[in-house]
Formats: sequence, structure tokens, C-alpha cells
Amino acid sequence: MDAQSRGRADEIDPADQWVLNPRTGNYELRLEDSAAQAPPQRSAPRTAPRRAPVPPRSPAAPSPAVPGPRRGDGPPPGGRRGGRSRKVGGGGRKRALTITGGTLAVLLVGGSVAGYLYYDHLNGNLRVTDIGDAGTSGGFKKDQAINILVIGTDKRSGTGNEGYGDAGSVGHADTTILFHVSKDRSNATALSIPRDLITNVPDCPTKQPDGSTKTVGAERGVRFNTSLGQGGRDPGCTMRTVKELTGVQVDHFMMADFNAVKNLSTAVGGVPVCVDKNVDDKDSKLKLTAGEHRLQGEQALAFVRTRHAFGNESDLDRIKTQQQFLSSMMREMKSKETLTSPQKFLSLAEAATKSLSVDSGIGSIGKLTDLASELKSIDLKNITFTTLPVLDNPAEKVKATVVVNQAQAEPLLQMIRGDVSLTEVEQKEQAAKEAASADAKAQLDALLQGSRAPAKDVRVDVYNGGGPAGSASGTLSWLQNTKGVPKSSNLGNASAKVDATQLEYAPNQADQARALADMMGLPATALKVGTADAAPKTPMKLTLGADFKGAGVSMTAPQQAPEGVQRVEADKSVCAK
Repeated sequence: MDAQSRGRADEIDPADQWVLNPRTGNYELRLEDSAAQAPPQRSAPRTAPRRAPVPPRSPAAPSPAVPGPRRGDGPPPGGRRGGRSRKVGGGGRKRALTITGGTLAVLLVGGSVAGYLYYDHLNGNLRVTDIGDAGTSGGFKKDQAINILVIGTDKRSGTGNEGYGDAGSVGHADTTILFHVSKDRSNATALSIPRDLITNVPDCPTKQPDGSTKTVGAERGVRFNTSLGQGGRDPGCTMRTVKELTGVQVDHFMMADFNAVKNLSTAVGGVPVCVDKNVDDKDSKLKLTAGEHRLQGEQALAFVRTRHAFGNESDLDRIKTQQQFLSSMMREMKSKETLTSPQKFLSLAEAATKSLSVDSGIGSIGKLTDLASELKSIDLKNITFTTLPVLDNPAEKVKATVVVNQAQAEPLLQMIRGDVSLTEVEQKEQAAKEAASADAKAQLDALLQGSRAPAKDVRVDVYNGGGPAGSASGTLSWLQNTKGVPKSSNLGNASAKVDATQLEYAPNQADQARALADMMGLPATALKVGTADAAPKTPMKLTLGADFKGAGVSMTAPQQAPEGVQRVEADKSVCAK
């Protein structure tokens, strides 16, 4: 943000503008130009300390839903209060921002916490990064699922953080959570990605200070946490890495450092935690007795950073501890004590926006507010934290890194890509989620009940519209050599990329479509039937999308997570062991 944008935050005194709207039950921040105020009122004698006064409603900007000042609370003559003056910009334009419990949507990240709260006058606190085409989805849409990458960096910037490890480090993707919000906004899945996971980092175009673009080269077989900071990689690189790893298109990112967890935990009045045993970790400086505690500031940071206090002292067990802390933080922020406290809202807003970096797609409080309105209806009981399933790296004698456990990870990722909840949602929400459109239901019935053409009679052209490199040729080879489909062709890259694989066919090719869908594990929603019959020998069109993970890997999302997949439900309190 430029200096001028940052300056706007200093022109506002929100403590004097906090108004309770009795019609909605919301606190509203009402700001008016002092020149448009009604004539000053005489202050009545008071013996108790005055509540923060609110300027009377301007006739030029009526707001009948918001009460005017209480009797005796008007400003003294001259518009000054205790000799202090206040400048309000905007040329008489009224700005009002309603802050409700429904728009309180804060994501907190392990060694760091990323949060978002929505106050227009805090725009200048946001740090915005241009990630180019990394977020190629074009941003979130009301009728689609939302995927936000929450990144906690271990960069030692900020007051008091110099002593944590390497003070000169440019930072890594130390804690990363892919936050998937369902299409119907009834549930969400938060997928933690281990920092020591061995993966591939793709080419990464990054914007330079002079406006030019520099591409940081790809690397194979490296730790996931090197997708940020190393070689000049920005959060867009981490987004690209996550997409290649999971097949999920990431819409936006939010990133924060160590100060976020210290400041937010303090602003909310401390985060309740439970430990199963006495803890004395000299590395993180966490010292607690068994039982329940309320942590804030340095203690809260020590809790989410500790690797030696719980479990087998691995990063995977630290992730579990972080998920428990995040769940507790979310419960605390949605508690009655927080939702009804303007002071806590203001403190949280300051702490969150000063700690937060975002992409330009959500790089303003207005855009973040729009995003919050999409998330406001999610009940905490329908938010599930889980971790990408991994195994110890078989290439190492001394176990230091991990690799993806494909047997468990692929079904879990299929559920996220297929927008299937990991938790029980209310019956009416589940019914709405599972209800397909009339066309999709008709396709499903036809797919299940109709006939199948022999494999030798299936004609199909294969295009790569977003799958890994070589997907079309690999699928062609698999169809011809493994499934007995000789009348298939590889036509290279599609004219446009698609998020989900789709099979386009004519009504008189339905038996071929059913057969191919069976072979490839295509969901009914992937089938796109035309309106007119095709000529003889005309092939169907199969476009492999970003959800395609390889020939023979089913794309029909399972309805239940694989056995043994770790999870933490946000509405439940769990003791760290």
C-alpha cells in the first residue's frame, strides 16, 4: 500500500464513533464530516465518567436505523472534546461499516496466525502482493467453493522476534493450511501441509519492485517449505506448489509472521488450552503444569512453536497442537464475550490487519468484507482440521523428511476437490449439498441404468486442459494398452484450461460415455451431453482438468475419509498429549 493509503487510518478515531444499532444488534462505525454535524448540544452535568460520545446524525446523510447521541453526550461547543481535535476526510461523505459476529472469520496459523477482520479505516495496515496469474481462478464466486491458502512464515521480522532461530532468514512456508470452503457455505476443511514434505516446486514468475517479472526456476524433490522465500519466491510460488501437489485451484493467500499469534491472542484476552502433562520445553520456553491454561503473547507463541512438548516431538505432532490452538482461538473469537465487546473488536482489527499480507484480489478491507460475508454462516462444528497423509521418506536412513501417502492422500484430496464435507453437517445442509441439478440427476440415472458400449467401439479425442504435463499422452497409452480402446487419439492441449475434467458427447453416444466414465472413474457432473446426435465415427471429447491426477486414478470423490486420517474438529476442546 502507498503512503497515502496508509495515512487514511490515522485520520479516524474509532473509539468516538462506535454505535450500537438496536434494529440489527450490530455495532456500527459511523463517521461523518464535522462540517455537516447538527448544531452542538449543551452537555448535561455528569458525575460518572462519560461514555465515548458519537456525533449527531447529519441531515444530509440520514441513518434512521442508527440512534443519535444519548442525551447529554453531545460534543461541547466548538466541536472539541477535552482540547483534542479530530480530522475526518471524505468531503462530507459518510462511511459506515457494520461489524458483526457473522463477519468475524479469522484463520490462525501455527507459528504465525493469519486473520482477517474488516474495518475500512484499517486498509492502510494491509500488505498487498501481486502474484500475477498464480490465482488463475479469478477470485472467489458466490456459486463456487472457495480455496484460501493460509501461510505462516518463520521469518524473524518484527519487534522481539530476533531471537527465534536464524534472525537473518528470508523465511519459509513454515506452517501452511489450505482452507476449503464448500460451495453451499455449510462447511469447511482446513488441510495442513507438512513443511518437511518432499515435493516439486514449479517455475514461479514473481513481480519485481521495478514492475518487471522474474521467473524463479523449478526444483524437484525439495522440502515444501522452500516454496516461499528461497530464491526470491513469493506466496504465489507456494500457491502454485499447492495446486500441483493437491490438484486444488487456490483462489487467494493470507500470510502472517510470529507477531500475529502474539498480538491476536492478547487482543482476544488469551486462548484457552489444555495440556495432559507438565511441560518444560527449554527450546520454545514453554513451561506449563498439567491442566487448563489461558495463553497470550509470548506464551501463546511458545505453545504453537514447541516441538518437544507433545507426541513424538515431530513436526507432525506440532501440527496437531497448532490445530488444537487454532480451534480454541476460533471458539474464543466467536464467543459471546468477544462478539459483544467493541474494545476487543478494535484490538483484534488492529492486530490482524497489521500482521496480514494478502494478494491483490482481496487487497482491501472492502474485498475482505465481501469474503467474510461468504463465510459467516459456517458453524464451528462443521469446520474440520486435517493433515495431508504422509509417510517417512524411504530414501533416508535418518528420518528428517516425509513423502505423500498416496493411498490415504488421494481419497482425501478427491473429497476436497469434489466438495465433500469431512464432518457431519445439519440434515437440511447435507440434503442441499447432495442435491444435484436436474440435468446432473438425469445424467446420473442414465449413467447407472443405461447400457455400455464395448471398449473397442468407444471413440474419444483426449485433450489436456489443466492436468500435469503429459496427461493426454499418458491417458491415450493407458486407454489403448490397458483398457482396450483403440479408437482414441491424443489432440494435445485444450484451447482453454478447466478446473474439472469433462467428457462431451452426443445423445447417441451415451453408451460410449457410460463405458468411458466407468473406466476413468468420472463423476456424473463430468458428463456434458449435447443436443444433437453425432455423425458416425465422430469421437467424443475428453478434456482433462486440474483435478486429473493420472490415468487410472478415479475422479469420483469418496463420501467418507479414509480410515486413519488425522482430524481435529473446531468446536471440540482437546488436551495436547
